Amino acid sequence: MSQGPNLRGLSHKAREAKSWPFEQARLLLDRITRLRLSDAERDLAAALFAQGKFAEAVQTLPTLAKPVVFQCGYGASGLPHLGTFGEATRPTIVRNAFRALTEDAIPTQLIVFSDDMDGLRKIPDNVPNKAVLEEDRDKPVTSVRDPFGEYESFGAHNNARLRAFLDGFGFEYTFMSSTETYKSGRFDEVLLRILARFDAIQAIMLPTLGEERRATYSPFLPISPKTGRVLQAPTVARDVEKGTITFPDEDGELTEVPVTGGHVKLQWRPDWAARWTALGVDFEASGKDLVDSVRVSNRIVKALGAEPPEAFHYELFMDENNTKISKSKGNGLTIEEWLRYGAPESLTYYMYQSPKSAKRLFFDVIPKATDEYLQQLDALIRKKAEGDNAAQLDNPAWHVHRGDPPEKGSPVSFSLLLNLVSAADASTKDLLWAFIARYLPGATPQSEPLLDRLAGYAINYYEDFVKPSKRFRAPSEQERGAMEALVAKLKALPPGADAEAIQNEVFEVGKAAAFEPLRAWFSALYEVLLGQSQGPRFGSFVAIFGIDRTVYLIERALAGELTSA
Repeated sequence: MSQGPNLRGLSHKAREAKSWPFEQARLLLDRITRLRLSDAERDLAAALFAQGKFAEAVQTLPTLAKPVVFQCGYGASGLPHLGTFGEATRPTIVRNAFRALTEDAIPTQLIVFSDDMDGLRKIPDNVPNKAVLEEDRDKPVTSVRDPFGEYESFGAHNNARLRAFLDGFGFEYTFMSSTETYKSGRFDEVLLRILARFDAIQAIMLPTLGEERRATYSPFLPISPKTGRVLQAPTVARDVEKGTITFPDEDGELTEVPVTGGHVKLQWRPDWAARWTALGVDFEASGKDLVDSVRVSNRIVKALGAEPPEAFHYELFMDENNTKISKSKGNGLTIEEWLRYGAPESLTYYMYQSPKSAKRLFFDVIPKATDEYLQQLDALIRKKAEGDNAAQLDNPAWHVHRGDPPEKGSPVSFSLLLNLVSAADASTKDLLWAFIARYLPGATPQSEPLLDRLAGYAINYYEDFVKPSKRFRAPSEQERGAMEALVAKLKALPPGADAEAIQNEVFEVGKAAAFEPLRAWFSALYEVLLGQSQGPRFGSFVAIFGIDRTVYLIERALAGELTSA
Protein backbone atom coordinates (compact mmCIF):
# COMPACT_ATOMS: atom_id res chain seq x y z
CA MET A 1 0.00 0.00 0.00
CA SER A 2 1.38 3.35 -1.00
CA GLN A 3 2.50 5.48 1.92
CA GLY A 4 3.22 9.16 1.49
CA PRO A 5 1.99 12.61 0.58
CA ASN A 6 0.28 11.48 -2.64
CA LEU A 7 -2.80 10.47 -0.62
CA ARG A 8 -2.88 13.71 1.34
CA GLY A 9 -4.34 16.98 0.19
CA LEU A 10 -7.00 15.14 -1.79
CA SER A 11 -9.98 15.18 0.57
CA HIS A 12 -11.80 18.09 -1.08
CA LYS A 13 -11.51 16.48 -4.51
CA ALA A 14 -12.39 13.06 -3.08
CA ARG A 15 -15.65 14.44 -1.69
CA GLU A 16 -16.73 15.21 -5.28
CA ALA A 17 -15.23 12.20 -7.05
CA LYS A 18 -17.83 10.12 -8.89
CA SER A 19 -16.07 6.75 -9.21
CA TRP A 20 -17.56 3.88 -7.22
CA PRO A 21 -14.67 3.52 -4.71
CA PHE A 22 -15.17 7.09 -3.52
CA GLU A 23 -18.91 6.58 -3.26
CA GLN A 24 -18.20 3.66 -0.94
CA ALA A 25 -15.54 5.59 0.97
CA ARG A 26 -17.99 8.40 1.73
CA LEU A 27 -20.57 5.89 3.01
CA LEU A 28 -17.89 4.39 5.21
CA LEU A 29 -16.95 7.75 6.67
CA ASP A 30 -20.61 8.41 7.43
CA ARG A 31 -20.79 5.03 9.16
CA ILE A 32 -17.88 5.53 11.54
CA THR A 33 -18.97 9.03 12.52
CA ARG A 34 -22.50 7.74 13.17
CA LEU A 35 -21.36 4.76 15.25
CA ARG A 36 -18.37 6.21 17.07
CA LEU A 37 -19.37 9.78 17.87
CA SER A 38 -22.06 11.55 19.85
CA ASP A 39 -24.28 14.17 18.21
CA ALA A 40 -22.07 17.01 19.42
CA GLU A 41 -18.92 15.17 18.34
CA ARG A 42 -20.39 14.55 14.90
CA ASP A 43 -21.00 18.27 14.42
CA LEU A 44 -17.39 19.02 15.38
CA ALA A 45 -16.08 16.24 13.13
CA ALA A 46 -18.15 17.48 10.18
CA ALA A 47 -16.75 20.99 10.60
CA LEU A 48 -13.17 19.72 10.72
CA PHE A 49 -13.72 17.33 7.81
CA ALA A 50 -15.10 20.16 5.68
CA GLN A 51 -11.81 22.00 6.19
CA GLY A 52 -9.75 18.90 5.41
CA LYS A 53 -8.52 18.78 9.03
CA PHE A 54 -8.77 15.03 9.50
CA ALA A 55 -5.60 14.73 11.57
CA GLU A 56 -6.96 17.33 13.99
CA ALA A 57 -10.28 15.47 14.13
CA VAL A 58 -8.52 12.21 15.03
CA GLN A 59 -6.47 13.95 17.69
CA THR A 60 -9.54 15.69 19.13
CA LEU A 61 -11.88 12.69 18.91
CA PRO A 62 -9.90 9.58 19.96
CA THR A 63 -12.56 7.08 18.83
CA LEU A 64 -11.67 8.01 15.25
CA ALA A 65 -8.17 6.65 15.88
CA LYS A 66 -9.50 3.08 15.99
CA PRO A 67 -8.74 1.37 12.65
CA VAL A 68 -11.49 1.10 10.08
CA VAL A 69 -11.61 -2.62 9.30
CA PHE A 70 -12.04 -3.96 5.77
CA GLN A 71 -12.51 -7.69 5.44
CA CYS A 72 -12.62 -10.34 2.74
CA GLY A 73 -12.93 -14.09 3.00
CA TYR A 74 -11.14 -16.93 1.29
CA GLY A 75 -12.52 -20.45 0.97
CA ALA A 76 -9.45 -22.55 1.71
CA SER A 77 -11.03 -25.77 0.40
CA GLY A 78 -9.84 -24.93 -3.13
CA LEU A 79 -6.84 -23.35 -4.80
CA PRO A 80 -6.87 -19.55 -5.19
CA HIS A 81 -8.19 -18.24 -8.52
CA LEU A 82 -8.74 -14.81 -9.96
CA GLY A 83 -12.12 -14.44 -8.28
CA THR A 84 -10.24 -14.84 -4.99
CA PHE A 85 -7.87 -12.08 -6.02
CA GLY A 86 -10.82 -9.86 -6.82
CA GLU A 87 -12.17 -10.31 -3.32
CA ALA A 88 -8.99 -8.75 -1.94
CA THR A 89 -8.68 -6.15 -4.69
CA ARG A 90 -12.08 -4.49 -4.27
CA PRO A 91 -11.80 -3.70 -0.55
CA THR A 92 -8.22 -2.56 -1.14
CA ILE A 93 -9.42 -0.12 -3.78
CA VAL A 94 -12.12 1.24 -1.45
CA ARG A 95 -9.62 1.37 1.40
CA ASN A 96 -7.28 3.46 -0.73
CA ALA A 97 -10.12 5.82 -1.67
CA PHE A 98 -11.02 6.12 2.02
CA ARG A 99 -7.43 7.03 2.84
CA ALA A 100 -7.48 9.77 0.20
CA LEU A 101 -10.87 11.02 1.41
CA THR A 102 -9.64 11.26 5.00
CA GLU A 103 -6.16 12.65 4.31
CA ASP A 104 -4.70 9.29 5.37
CA ALA A 105 -5.34 10.31 8.98
CA ILE A 106 -7.80 7.59 10.08
CA PRO A 107 -6.07 4.19 10.42
CA THR A 108 -7.30 1.32 8.26
CA GLN A 109 -6.79 -2.44 8.22
CA LEU A 110 -7.59 -5.11 5.64
CA ILE A 111 -8.21 -8.57 7.12
CA VAL A 112 -7.96 -11.49 4.72
CA PHE A 113 -9.80 -14.25 6.56
CA SER A 114 -9.31 -17.86 5.50
CA ASP A 115 -12.27 -20.15 6.22
CA ASP A 116 -9.86 -23.01 6.77
CA MET A 117 -11.79 -24.62 9.63
CA ASP A 118 -14.60 -25.55 7.25
CA GLY A 119 -15.08 -29.22 6.64
CA LEU A 120 -13.86 -30.39 3.23
CA ARG A 121 -17.20 -31.29 1.61
CA LYS A 122 -16.20 -31.32 -2.08
CA ILE A 123 -13.01 -32.68 -3.57
CA PRO A 124 -11.51 -30.14 -6.01
CA ASP A 125 -11.00 -31.32 -9.58
CA ASN A 126 -7.66 -29.58 -10.05
CA VAL A 127 -5.50 -31.30 -7.40
CA PRO A 128 -3.42 -34.50 -7.36
CA ASN A 129 -3.84 -37.47 -5.00
CA LYS A 130 -7.60 -37.13 -4.67
CA ALA A 131 -7.76 -40.41 -2.76
CA VAL A 132 -5.99 -38.74 0.16
CA LEU A 133 -8.59 -35.98 0.22
CA GLU A 134 -11.39 -38.50 -0.01
CA GLU A 135 -10.12 -40.25 3.12
CA ASP A 136 -10.07 -36.92 4.97
CA ARG A 137 -13.43 -35.70 3.69
CA ASP A 138 -15.46 -33.60 6.19
CA LYS A 139 -12.45 -32.82 8.38
CA PRO A 140 -11.42 -29.17 8.79
CA VAL A 141 -9.31 -28.16 5.81
CA THR A 142 -6.38 -27.57 8.16
CA SER A 143 -6.69 -31.20 9.28
CA VAL A 144 -6.81 -32.58 5.73
CA ARG A 145 -3.49 -33.92 4.43
CA ASP A 146 -1.87 -31.88 1.69
CA PRO A 147 -2.30 -33.73 -1.63
CA PHE A 148 0.74 -31.86 -2.95
CA GLY A 149 2.90 -33.16 -0.10
CA GLU A 150 4.37 -29.73 0.61
CA TYR A 151 2.66 -28.51 3.81
CA GLU A 152 1.28 -29.91 7.02
CA SER A 153 -2.26 -29.68 5.63
CA PHE A 154 -4.28 -28.84 2.53
CA GLY A 155 -5.47 -25.68 4.27
CA ALA A 156 -1.89 -24.62 5.02
CA HIS A 157 -0.96 -25.25 1.39
CA ASN A 158 -3.80 -23.13 0.04
CA ASN A 159 -3.20 -20.38 2.60
CA ALA A 160 0.44 -20.23 1.57
CA ARG A 161 -0.54 -19.97 -2.08
CA LEU A 162 -2.89 -17.12 -1.25
CA ARG A 163 -0.38 -15.19 0.87
CA ALA A 164 2.41 -15.57 -1.69
CA PHE A 165 0.17 -14.11 -4.36
CA LEU A 166 -1.09 -11.20 -2.26
CA ASP A 167 2.48 -10.45 -1.18
CA GLY A 168 3.61 -10.50 -4.80
CA PHE A 169 1.06 -7.83 -5.64
CA GLY A 170 2.07 -5.65 -2.72
CA PHE A 171 -1.20 -5.90 -0.79
CA GLU A 172 -1.06 -4.60 2.75
CA TYR A 173 -3.19 -6.97 4.81
CA THR A 174 -3.53 -8.95 8.01
CA PHE A 175 -3.96 -12.66 7.37
CA MET A 176 -6.24 -14.54 9.75
CA SER A 177 -6.89 -18.27 9.87
CA SER A 178 -10.31 -19.45 11.02
CA THR A 179 -8.69 -22.43 12.75
CA GLU A 180 -6.26 -20.25 14.68
CA THR A 181 -8.94 -17.68 15.50
CA TYR A 182 -11.33 -20.27 16.93
CA LYS A 183 -8.61 -22.16 18.82
CA SER A 184 -6.93 -19.04 20.21
CA GLY A 185 -10.13 -17.89 21.94
CA ARG A 186 -10.54 -14.80 19.78
CA PHE A 187 -14.13 -15.85 19.05
CA ASP A 188 -14.95 -17.21 22.51
CA GLU A 189 -16.93 -14.21 23.73
CA VAL A 190 -19.11 -14.15 20.60
CA LEU A 191 -19.55 -17.94 20.68
CA LEU A 192 -20.82 -17.75 24.26
CA ARG A 193 -23.15 -14.93 23.25
CA ILE A 194 -24.56 -17.08 20.44
CA LEU A 195 -25.04 -19.91 22.92
CA ALA A 196 -26.92 -17.57 25.26
CA ARG A 197 -29.03 -16.22 22.37
CA PHE A 198 -29.45 -19.58 20.66
CA ASP A 199 -33.21 -19.28 20.29
CA ALA A 200 -32.97 -15.82 18.72
CA ILE A 201 -30.41 -17.09 16.21
CA GLN A 202 -32.60 -20.09 15.40
CA ALA A 203 -35.58 -17.79 14.86
CA ILE A 204 -33.58 -15.99 12.19
CA MET A 205 -32.06 -19.05 10.54
CA LEU A 206 -34.84 -21.66 10.49
CA PRO A 207 -37.22 -19.78 8.14
CA THR A 208 -34.40 -19.66 5.56
CA LEU A 209 -34.03 -23.47 5.49
CA GLY A 210 -35.91 -26.36 3.97
CA GLU A 211 -38.17 -28.46 6.18
CA GLU A 212 -35.78 -31.41 6.44
CA ARG A 213 -32.80 -29.30 7.43
CA ARG A 214 -34.82 -27.23 9.90
CA ALA A 215 -35.42 -30.37 11.94
CA THR A 216 -31.74 -30.83 12.80
CA TYR A 217 -30.21 -27.37 12.23
CA SER A 218 -27.93 -25.81 14.81
CA PRO A 219 -25.69 -22.76 14.36
CA PHE A 220 -22.93 -24.87 15.97
CA LEU A 221 -21.04 -27.48 13.97
CA PRO A 222 -19.30 -29.71 16.52
CA ILE A 223 -15.97 -31.29 15.65
CA SER A 224 -16.15 -34.95 16.61
CA PRO A 225 -13.62 -35.79 19.35
CA LYS A 226 -13.52 -39.33 17.89
CA THR A 227 -13.15 -38.79 14.14
CA GLY A 228 -12.08 -35.15 13.84
CA ARG A 229 -14.84 -34.48 11.32
CA VAL A 230 -17.01 -31.34 11.24
CA LEU A 231 -20.51 -32.66 11.90
CA GLN A 232 -23.90 -31.40 10.79
CA ALA A 233 -25.37 -32.62 14.08
CA PRO A 234 -28.34 -31.23 16.02
CA THR A 235 -27.79 -29.55 19.36
CA VAL A 236 -29.86 -31.70 21.75
CA ALA A 237 -28.89 -29.83 24.94
CA ARG A 238 -27.25 -26.56 25.93
CA ASP A 239 -25.63 -25.42 29.14
CA VAL A 240 -25.14 -21.68 29.01
CA GLU A 241 -23.49 -21.60 32.43
CA LYS A 242 -20.90 -24.21 31.47
CA GLY A 243 -20.65 -22.94 27.90
CA THR A 244 -21.31 -26.35 26.33
CA ILE A 245 -23.56 -28.12 23.86
CA THR A 246 -24.51 -31.78 23.64
CA PHE A 247 -24.87 -33.56 20.29
CA PRO A 248 -25.02 -37.11 18.91
CA ASP A 249 -21.57 -38.11 17.65
CA GLU A 250 -21.14 -40.16 14.47
CA ASP A 251 -21.59 -43.38 16.45
CA GLY A 252 -24.80 -42.04 18.02
CA GLU A 253 -23.29 -41.47 21.48
CA LEU A 254 -24.34 -38.16 23.09
CA THR A 255 -21.25 -36.01 23.52
CA GLU A 256 -20.77 -32.73 25.37
CA VAL A 257 -18.18 -30.20 24.20
CA PRO A 258 -17.45 -26.53 24.94
CA VAL A 259 -18.45 -24.08 22.23
CA THR A 260 -15.15 -22.26 22.87
CA GLY A 261 -11.52 -23.09 22.13
CA GLY A 262 -12.00 -24.62 18.69
CA HIS A 263 -14.28 -27.53 19.70
CA VAL A 264 -17.01 -26.27 17.36
CA LYS A 265 -17.25 -23.96 14.43
CA LEU A 266 -20.26 -22.03 13.27
CA GLN A 267 -22.47 -22.61 10.26
CA TRP A 268 -21.33 -20.21 7.58
CA ARG A 269 -23.95 -17.46 7.93
CA PRO A 270 -23.67 -17.33 11.74
CA ASP A 271 -19.89 -17.60 11.25
CA TRP A 272 -19.94 -14.56 8.98
CA ALA A 273 -21.94 -12.63 11.57
CA ALA A 274 -19.65 -13.76 14.40
CA ARG A 275 -16.60 -12.68 12.43
CA TRP A 276 -18.04 -9.23 11.74
CA THR A 277 -18.93 -8.87 15.42
CA ALA A 278 -15.69 -10.19 16.94
CA LEU A 279 -13.38 -8.37 14.53
CA GLY A 280 -15.37 -5.13 14.32
CA VAL A 281 -15.61 -5.27 10.54
CA ASP A 282 -16.72 -2.01 8.89
CA PHE A 283 -16.71 -2.96 5.20
CA GLU A 284 -17.16 -6.17 3.24
CA ALA A 285 -17.68 -6.72 -0.47
CA SER A 286 -19.37 -9.90 -1.68
CA GLY A 287 -20.85 -11.41 -4.82
CA LYS A 288 -24.40 -10.73 -5.94
CA ASP A 289 -25.27 -14.37 -5.21
CA LEU A 290 -24.79 -13.67 -1.49
CA VAL A 291 -27.23 -10.75 -1.16
CA ASP A 292 -29.76 -12.84 0.78
CA SER A 293 -27.03 -14.35 2.95
CA VAL A 294 -25.76 -10.89 3.83
CA ARG A 295 -29.26 -9.89 4.94
CA VAL A 296 -29.51 -12.97 7.18
CA SER A 297 -26.04 -12.43 8.65
CA ASN A 298 -26.87 -8.77 9.26
CA ARG A 299 -29.89 -9.83 11.34
CA ILE A 300 -27.70 -12.19 13.37
CA VAL A 301 -25.18 -9.40 14.00
CA LYS A 302 -27.97 -7.22 15.34
CA ALA A 303 -29.23 -10.09 17.51
CA LEU A 304 -25.71 -10.19 18.97
CA GLY A 305 -25.92 -6.50 19.79
CA ALA A 306 -23.53 -5.26 17.10
CA GLU A 307 -23.76 -3.29 13.85
CA PRO A 308 -23.35 -5.00 10.44
CA PRO A 309 -20.64 -3.69 8.12
CA GLU A 310 -21.20 -1.60 5.05
CA ALA A 311 -21.95 -4.07 2.26
CA PHE A 312 -20.93 -3.75 -1.38
CA HIS A 313 -22.25 -6.32 -3.85
CA TYR A 314 -20.52 -7.08 -7.13
CA GLU A 315 -21.48 -9.24 -10.09
CA LEU A 316 -19.90 -12.65 -10.57
CA PHE A 317 -17.18 -13.72 -12.98
CA MET A 318 -18.09 -16.29 -15.61
CA ASP A 319 -15.93 -18.67 -17.62
CA GLU A 320 -15.91 -18.96 -21.42
CA ASN A 321 -19.19 -20.90 -21.27
CA ASN A 322 -20.88 -18.25 -19.07
CA THR A 323 -20.70 -20.62 -16.10
CA LYS A 324 -19.90 -19.25 -12.65
CA ILE A 325 -16.22 -19.52 -11.72
CA SER A 326 -15.72 -22.20 -9.08
CA LYS A 327 -12.63 -23.09 -7.04
CA SER A 328 -13.69 -26.73 -6.81
CA LYS A 329 -14.29 -27.01 -10.57
CA GLY A 330 -11.10 -25.15 -11.41
CA ASN A 331 -12.80 -23.46 -14.39
CA GLY A 332 -11.87 -20.02 -15.62
CA LEU A 333 -8.39 -18.56 -15.36
CA THR A 334 -5.83 -19.28 -12.68
CA ILE A 335 -3.71 -16.54 -11.19
CA GLU A 336 -0.61 -17.94 -12.90
CA GLU A 337 -2.30 -18.03 -16.30
CA TRP A 338 -3.24 -14.35 -16.30
CA LEU A 339 0.30 -13.44 -15.25
CA ARG A 340 1.74 -15.44 -18.15
CA TYR A 341 -0.19 -13.37 -20.68
CA GLY A 342 -0.97 -10.04 -19.04
CA ALA A 343 0.49 -7.38 -16.79
CA PRO A 344 -0.60 -7.47 -13.14
CA GLU A 345 -1.91 -3.94 -13.58
CA SER A 346 -4.26 -5.12 -16.33
CA LEU A 347 -5.69 -7.71 -13.95
CA THR A 348 -6.38 -5.10 -11.28
CA TYR A 349 -7.94 -2.86 -13.94
CA TYR A 350 -10.24 -5.69 -15.01
CA MET A 351 -11.32 -6.21 -11.42
CA TYR A 352 -11.97 -2.48 -11.02
CA GLN A 353 -14.08 -1.98 -14.12
CA SER A 354 -17.89 -2.09 -13.79
CA PRO A 355 -18.15 -4.19 -10.62
CA LYS A 356 -21.94 -4.27 -10.95
CA SER A 357 -21.74 -5.98 -14.36
CA ALA A 358 -21.06 -9.69 -14.92
CA LYS A 359 -17.80 -10.27 -16.81
CA ARG A 360 -16.16 -13.22 -18.49
CA LEU A 361 -12.89 -14.29 -16.98
CA PHE A 362 -11.08 -16.13 -19.73
CA PHE A 363 -7.98 -15.77 -21.89
CA ASP A 364 -9.54 -13.63 -24.59
CA VAL A 365 -10.27 -10.74 -22.20
CA ILE A 366 -6.57 -10.14 -21.47
CA PRO A 367 -5.50 -8.15 -24.58
CA LYS A 368 -8.48 -5.79 -24.40
CA ALA A 369 -8.07 -5.27 -20.65
CA THR A 370 -4.37 -4.56 -21.15
CA ASP A 371 -4.91 -1.94 -23.84
CA GLU A 372 -7.75 -0.26 -21.95
CA TYR A 373 -5.50 -0.06 -18.89
CA LEU A 374 -2.70 1.49 -21.00
CA GLN A 375 -5.12 4.08 -22.42
CA GLN A 376 -6.32 5.02 -18.95
CA LEU A 377 -2.75 5.23 -17.66
CA ASP A 378 -1.77 7.58 -20.50
CA ALA A 379 -4.80 9.78 -19.74
CA LEU A 380 -3.91 9.80 -16.03
CA ILE A 381 -0.32 10.81 -16.71
CA ARG A 382 -1.54 13.68 -18.92
CA LYS A 383 -3.99 14.91 -16.28
CA LYS A 384 -1.33 14.66 -13.60
CA ALA A 385 1.00 16.81 -15.69
CA GLU A 386 -1.82 19.34 -16.10
CA GLY A 387 -2.44 19.34 -12.33
CA ASP A 388 -6.03 18.13 -12.73
CA ASN A 389 -6.44 16.23 -9.45
CA ALA A 390 -10.20 15.80 -9.77
CA ALA A 391 -9.92 13.96 -13.08
CA GLN A 392 -7.11 11.83 -11.68
CA LEU A 393 -9.25 10.48 -8.85
CA ASP A 394 -11.91 9.16 -11.21
CA ASN A 395 -9.40 7.52 -13.56
CA PRO A 396 -9.27 3.71 -13.14
CA ALA A 397 -5.47 3.77 -13.36
CA TRP A 398 -5.35 5.96 -10.23
CA HIS A 399 -7.12 3.17 -8.36
CA VAL A 400 -5.05 0.43 -10.03
CA HIS A 401 -1.87 2.10 -8.75
CA ARG A 402 -3.38 3.05 -5.39
CA GLY A 403 -2.85 6.74 -5.96
CA ASP A 404 0.80 6.40 -6.98
CA PRO A 405 0.95 5.86 -10.77
CA PRO A 406 4.24 5.51 -12.67
CA GLU A 407 5.72 8.47 -14.52
CA LYS A 408 5.28 6.86 -17.93
CA GLY A 409 3.20 4.17 -19.61
CA SER A 410 3.92 2.24 -22.79
CA PRO A 411 4.42 3.96 -26.16
CA VAL A 412 3.23 0.80 -27.93
CA SER A 413 -0.13 -0.90 -27.38
CA PHE A 414 -0.45 -4.57 -26.51
CA SER A 415 -2.50 -5.31 -29.63
CA LEU A 416 0.19 -3.70 -31.78
CA LEU A 417 2.84 -5.84 -30.10
CA LEU A 418 0.76 -8.95 -30.77
CA ASN A 419 0.53 -8.10 -34.45
CA LEU A 420 4.21 -7.27 -34.61
CA VAL A 421 5.04 -10.65 -33.10
CA SER A 422 2.73 -12.25 -35.65
CA ALA A 423 4.11 -10.49 -38.71
CA ALA A 424 7.77 -10.76 -37.67
CA ASP A 425 7.42 -14.29 -36.29
CA ALA A 426 9.36 -12.98 -33.29
CA SER A 427 9.97 -15.75 -30.78
CA THR A 428 12.15 -13.74 -28.37
CA LYS A 429 12.07 -10.27 -26.86
CA ASP A 430 15.43 -9.50 -28.48
CA LEU A 431 13.90 -9.95 -31.94
CA LEU A 432 10.93 -7.83 -30.96
CA TRP A 433 13.13 -5.08 -29.56
CA ALA A 434 15.00 -4.88 -32.86
CA PHE A 435 11.79 -3.57 -34.41
CA ILE A 436 10.80 -1.45 -31.42
CA ALA A 437 14.17 0.30 -31.27
CA ARG A 438 13.86 1.31 -34.92
CA TYR A 439 10.38 2.73 -34.25
CA LEU A 440 11.48 4.40 -31.00
CA PRO A 441 15.12 5.47 -31.43
CA GLY A 442 17.01 5.25 -28.17
CA ALA A 443 14.38 3.10 -26.44
CA THR A 444 15.70 0.14 -24.46
CA PRO A 445 14.18 -2.41 -22.10
CA GLN A 446 15.69 -0.37 -19.28
CA SER A 447 14.19 2.94 -20.40
CA GLU A 448 10.79 1.37 -21.20
CA PRO A 449 10.27 -1.26 -18.49
CA LEU A 450 6.49 -1.56 -18.96
CA LEU A 451 6.88 -1.99 -22.72
CA ASP A 452 9.52 -4.65 -22.10
CA ARG A 453 7.18 -6.61 -19.85
CA LEU A 454 4.37 -6.29 -22.39
CA ALA A 455 6.68 -7.67 -25.08
CA GLY A 456 7.14 -10.85 -23.06
CA TYR A 457 3.41 -11.21 -22.45
CA ALA A 458 2.71 -10.65 -26.16
CA ILE A 459 5.08 -13.43 -27.21
CA ASN A 460 3.48 -15.86 -24.76
CA TYR A 461 -0.04 -14.93 -25.81
CA TYR A 462 0.78 -15.17 -29.51
CA GLU A 463 2.42 -18.58 -29.19
CA ASP A 464 -0.40 -20.10 -27.12
CA PHE A 465 -3.53 -18.51 -28.61
CA VAL A 466 -2.98 -16.51 -31.80
CA LYS A 467 -0.55 -18.70 -33.75
CA PRO A 468 -2.61 -21.92 -33.48
CA SER A 469 -5.73 -20.13 -34.75
CA LYS A 470 -4.22 -18.05 -37.59
CA ARG A 471 -6.22 -18.48 -40.79
CA PHE A 472 -4.89 -16.64 -43.84
CA ARG A 473 -7.13 -16.14 -46.83
CA ALA A 474 -6.58 -15.04 -50.40
CA PRO A 475 -7.64 -11.48 -51.32
CA SER A 476 -10.69 -10.79 -53.44
CA GLU A 477 -10.26 -8.95 -56.74
CA GLN A 478 -11.22 -5.66 -55.10
CA GLU A 479 -8.82 -6.28 -52.20
CA ARG A 480 -6.01 -7.34 -54.58
CA GLY A 481 -6.30 -4.13 -56.54
CA ALA A 482 -6.31 -2.04 -53.38
CA MET A 483 -3.27 -3.85 -51.98
CA GLU A 484 -1.35 -3.34 -55.21
CA ALA A 485 -2.20 0.36 -54.97
CA LEU A 486 -1.11 0.42 -51.34
CA VAL A 487 2.27 -1.08 -52.26
CA ALA A 488 2.81 1.76 -54.74
CA LYS A 489 1.76 4.36 -52.14
CA LEU A 490 4.07 2.90 -49.48
CA LYS A 491 7.04 2.80 -51.84
CA ALA A 492 6.45 6.46 -52.69
CA LEU A 493 6.52 7.60 -49.05
CA PRO A 494 9.61 9.54 -47.96
CA PRO A 495 12.08 7.80 -45.62
CA GLY A 496 11.08 8.14 -41.98
CA ALA A 497 7.38 8.65 -42.70
CA ASP A 498 5.49 8.50 -39.41
CA ALA A 499 2.48 6.41 -38.43
CA GLU A 500 0.03 9.24 -39.17
CA ALA A 501 1.31 9.73 -42.71
CA ILE A 502 1.16 6.00 -43.37
CA GLN A 503 -2.36 5.75 -41.94
CA ASN A 504 -3.53 8.54 -44.23
CA GLU A 505 -2.26 6.66 -47.28
CA VAL A 506 -3.94 3.43 -46.18
CA PHE A 507 -7.16 5.35 -45.60
CA GLU A 508 -7.06 7.03 -49.03
CA VAL A 509 -6.43 3.73 -50.81
CA GLY A 510 -9.45 2.19 -49.08
CA LYS A 511 -11.66 5.11 -50.05
CA ALA A 512 -10.44 5.06 -53.65
CA ALA A 513 -11.23 1.34 -53.86
CA ALA A 514 -14.81 2.08 -52.66
CA PHE A 515 -14.82 -0.21 -49.65
CA GLU A 516 -18.17 0.09 -47.87
CA PRO A 517 -17.94 0.27 -44.95
CA LEU A 518 -14.33 1.41 -44.88
CA ARG A 519 -13.52 -0.87 -41.94
CA ALA A 520 -13.94 -3.81 -44.36
CA TRP A 521 -10.69 -2.63 -45.99
CA PHE A 522 -8.81 -2.78 -42.70
CA SER A 523 -10.35 -6.16 -41.88
CA ALA A 524 -9.12 -7.42 -45.25
CA LEU A 525 -5.58 -6.27 -44.46
CA TYR A 526 -5.59 -8.14 -41.15
CA GLU A 527 -7.14 -11.30 -42.57
CA VAL A 528 -4.94 -11.49 -45.67
CA LEU A 529 -1.65 -10.31 -44.16
CA LEU A 530 -1.87 -11.47 -40.53
CA GLY A 531 -4.35 -14.34 -40.61
CA GLN A 532 -6.71 -12.74 -38.08
CA SER A 533 -9.88 -10.72 -38.14
CA GLN A 534 -8.74 -7.56 -36.37
CA GLY A 535 -5.68 -5.67 -35.24
CA PRO A 536 -4.28 -2.32 -34.15
CA ARG A 537 -4.14 0.91 -36.12
CA PHE A 538 -2.56 -0.22 -39.37
CA GLY A 539 -0.39 2.87 -39.82
CA SER A 540 1.22 2.30 -36.43
CA PHE A 541 1.84 -1.32 -37.32
CA VAL A 542 3.59 -0.37 -40.58
CA ALA A 543 5.68 2.29 -38.83
CA ILE A 544 7.02 -0.17 -36.28
CA PHE A 545 7.26 -3.18 -38.60
CA GLY A 546 8.93 -1.14 -41.33
CA ILE A 547 7.64 0.04 -44.72
CA ASP A 548 9.97 -2.26 -46.68
CA ARG A 549 8.97 -5.30 -44.63
CA THR A 550 5.28 -4.43 -44.99
CA VAL A 551 5.64 -4.12 -48.76
CA TYR A 552 7.35 -7.52 -48.84
CA LEU A 553 4.54 -8.98 -46.67
CA ILE A 554 1.86 -7.64 -49.04
CA GLU A 555 3.72 -8.93 -52.09
CA ARG A 556 3.98 -12.39 -50.52
CA ALA A 557 0.24 -12.35 -49.82
CA LEU A 558 -0.55 -11.30 -53.40
CA ALA A 559 1.69 -14.13 -54.66
CA GLY A 560 -0.27 -16.62 -52.57
CA GLU A 561 2.64 -17.43 -50.27
CA LEU A 562 0.79 -16.69 -47.00
CA THR A 563 -2.40 -18.66 -47.54
CA SER A 564 -0.51 -21.92 -47.23
CA ALA A 565 1.43 -20.80 -44.14
